[in-house]
Parts: sequence; structure tokens; C-alpha cells
Amino acid sequence: MQPKLMKAVGVYRALSVADPDALIDLELPIPTPGQRDLLVRVEAISVNPADCRMRQRKVDDGQFAVLGWDVAGMVVATGSNVPARFRPGDRVYYSGDLTRPGANSEFHVVDWRIVGHRPGRLSATEAAALPLVALTAWEALFSRIGFSRTGQNRLKTLLIVGGAGGVGSMAIQLARLIPELRIVATASRAESQAWCRKLGADEVIDHFADMAEQLSQLGLPHIDAILLLNAPDRHFPALAEIIAPQGTLCSIVPFDKAPDINALMRKSATLAWEFMFTRSMFATPDLGAQGDILDSLAGLIEAGQLMPAAARDLGAVCARNLRSAHARLESERTVGKLTLTGF
Repeated sequence: MQPKLMKAVGVYRALSVADPDALIDLELPIPTPGQRDLLVRVEAISVNPADCRMRQRKVDDGQFAVLGWDVAGMVVATGSNVPARFRPGDRVYYSGDLTRPGANSEFHVVDWRIVGHRPGRLSATEAAALPLVALTAWEALFSRIGFSRTGQNRLKTLLIVGGAGGVGSMAIQLARLIPELRIVATASRAESQAWCRKLGADEVIDHFADMAEQLSQLGLPHIDAILLLNAPDRHFPALAEIIAPQGTLCSIVPFDKAPDINALMRKSATLAWEFMFTRSMFATPDLGAQGDILDSLAGLIEAGQLMPAAARDLGAVCARNLRSAHARLESERTVGKLTLTGF
């Protein structure tokens, strides 16, 4: 008989990650799937900057919130309107929905349309490191910037600012699949630079040094497309100079202060945003595209064309280990992904 309660980790109010009460172990009722939901037994999760931001913004309203939006698990039950493509026992992976409880819990409910069948060659831990970063990189490159893996591309050069992180690691690999694209990644440490080259970056520069000068030395005075993955307030002025006329700059992180976007006007350059949760947050008509992308990514992994971001597993899902993961992410010195496996 399935138990009625499950282990979970929640947050009651915004606290420093050093505070033992920043994240708390809980016991909660196992959720019931809605008509379009899957009930998933969580096998592994990964932790992302989005988790930290949600924790830091938690209102002290006396209510707890469960975080966590990267999951690998097994379907244990389906809602009445779930199609036959999902059945109990299926191994799945997904990123969830910010408007619903997260998956730092033994069981989780999720809309089937944003779920993919996870690659058979990956462990649950490896699969959990993929969804959020892979979906973000895919949508940024192919939906926002507009690259094609099969057709002609007007944009021939790509700069990935923050290439060693989770999204950067996936973006470099996906960019390798774009014909005739020259890929430049940024990384500041020798370890990070070596990682970017291993993933397929043609060149690596230091984002703490003069990026324009480094690019000029590579024969690239301007870059056609820029994927901005961190510190936008610091980097935007330089990137506005680096971007080529009629180029595209796509950011996945918000600015703390409004940038001078007029700097892009004389170049007719495009500023695009990529927020992976847009589809689920607004229930867009193309919500099911995320499940399709996850299945496409699984196919690339099975074919050996894509590998999961390097992951460091921090142990079982519990408050102590999650606080450690948040602290590491807030240091902004992580390489790859942080995962937790089992309860």
C-alpha cells in the first residue's frame, strides 16, 4: 500500500542560506494528480539559481513553499486526461512549473505536456541535471535567436557569456550542431576554460578581462549572436559594443538596473529574453513543445551527440544537503550542475 505522507524540504521565509532554518525538512501528504497530471516518484533532482532566487524572495506569510524544478523519476499514476504515451512505470524527466509546488519531495505532480521520456542510457542523477538547462539553451538558440540545425543561418558567430555553467555547458554542445557556426565561450578560470573547450567551443576568452580586445585578437571585432547567461549589469555595456549590426543578444537573467537599450538602436540589434518557465507559467498554446524538446534532447543523447552537464551529487534530498547546494550556487563558482539523489 502506498504511504499517505512523503518526505519533503520547504522554505517558510527568506533567510540567509547559512541559517539552519533557510530550508526545513517536512512531512507532507502525497499529492493527487489532476486530470492532465502525472504523479511521479522523484528519484533525483538538480538545483538551479532559480531555486535560490525563489528562496530569497519567499514572503513571510506563515506558509511553506516546496522548491525544486529539475526532476528525474518514475510515473506511478496518471490523470484521466493523460494520453497513452505515459503509463505507470515510465521513466521521465522535466523541469516543472513555477506556479505549482516544486519537486524537493518524494512524490510530485506535473502536467504531462512538459514531461519527456528520459534517455535510457542515463542514470536518474544524470537525467536530473538536464531539463532546465537543456530547455533553456535549446529555446534560446533555436526559438529566441533563431538558429537552425538543418537550414541556412544568417548569423555565423556566437558568443556564450558564462560557458562553464549548466546552461552554458548545454548551449556549447547544441551550438556544435548548427552548421558553420563559430563558437566563442567565456570562462575565467583554467578549469572552466578547459571544460568549455572539451564541450566544443572553438575559442575561450575571459569575461573579467577586455572582451572586445580579446575578440579582436581572434579576428572577431563583432559577434552576430550573444547568449548572456550571467551578470548582465556588468557585461551589457561591453556586449552592446561587441554585437554586430542586425545581430541578436539573448539574456536568460534579469538586470538589477534597467540597461541602456538605446545602445543597440543604431545597429538595429535585437534584445531577446529566454525564460524557460514562460510556457507553463502562462499556459501558452504551445505548452506541449517542452515535452517534445525533451524527447528530442533524449534522442540526441541516445545518438551520442549530446552529454549531460557535469554533475556533482551532494547526497540524499534533505534540508542540510539542499542548503549546501544553495550556498555553492550563491558563490557563483560552480562548474556544471549540482544534483541530489534519493531520500
